[in-house]
Amino acid sequence: MVSVHRPTRGHRVFQGVNGVILTLVVLVTLYPFVNIVARSFSGERQIRAGEVTLWPKGFNLTTYEIVVSDPMFWRNYGNTVFYTVVSTAVAMVLTTCYAYVLSKRNLKGRGALVGIAVFTMFFTGGLIPHYVLITSLGLKNSVWAIALPNAISVFNLLVMKAFFESLPSELEEAAQIDGLSAYGVLLRIVLPLSKAVVATMVLFYSVSFWNSWFSAFLYMDRTELMPVTVYLRNLLAGATGGTGAGAATEQLTQVSANIQAVTIVLTSLPILCLYPFVQRYFVSGVMLGAVKG
Repeated sequence: MVSVHRPTRGHRVFQGVNGVILTLVVLVTLYPFVNIVARSFSGERQIRAGEVTLWPKGFNLTTYEIVVSDPMFWRNYGNTVFYTVVSTAVAMVLTTCYAYVLSKRNLKGRGALVGIAVFTMFFTGGLIPHYVLITSLGLKNSVWAIALPNAISVFNLLVMKAFFESLPSELEEAAQIDGLSAYGVLLRIVLPLSKAVVATMVLFYSVSFWNSWFSAFLYMDRTELMPVTVYLRNLLAGATGGTGAGAATEQLTQVSANIQAVTIVLTSLPILCLYPFVQRYFVSGVMLGAVKG
């Protein structure tokens, strides 16, 4: 006969309180985003009067129509996709190789390599030396001006390093006995066991490169090479600083009222669509990378 364990009264109270607290946290977290979406579809008068909360008022698509009807928007959107894919691929290759090397405790000079990586977290060369370096290397107006300077995030590097260190060393030793090289061990043994942390790092890097605008703003001279974040930034600057007359003024006023909300929605939408596919790896990837053996 199987005995059924009944939760105690204290446990039930804890579950109830915990559920209420987590529900409040979810509501507080969702409210700003829902409000932003509502503002993006609302009219100028209702936005300025502070009447928009969770539902659009004075439904208006003026800003969306202006943005999506511009061919340059779609050109810049394609640039953002291209820059994000290439930059994330480069970052993942370099970060994975560097983290795998640092995970070897018997590596000579390991402490120096870790120190070099950590040093860059606190000290940088500065904006002007970076610009001079990128220009002298001939990387301006190319994807490499975005991908290479930001190729390795030290935080992501240390998380992957800790994850690789948590893997049993016996697996790699067995693979080496079977004749696999160091690259073979990494590609055929380590990476298949590291799907969680790899998916997490892909999410971190892709979000970072997708939202990045300053590097492109600094190193891109031609409008057709800009990412969509710079396009929307310029639209925001034009809407808030421009002047006009008649109908053009009314349209510009509407754009300036909700351009920030439209910008946030348009730039966040692809990441929100990507997140559900990697969410199941996200928590486990970060937690496993934080386990110390």
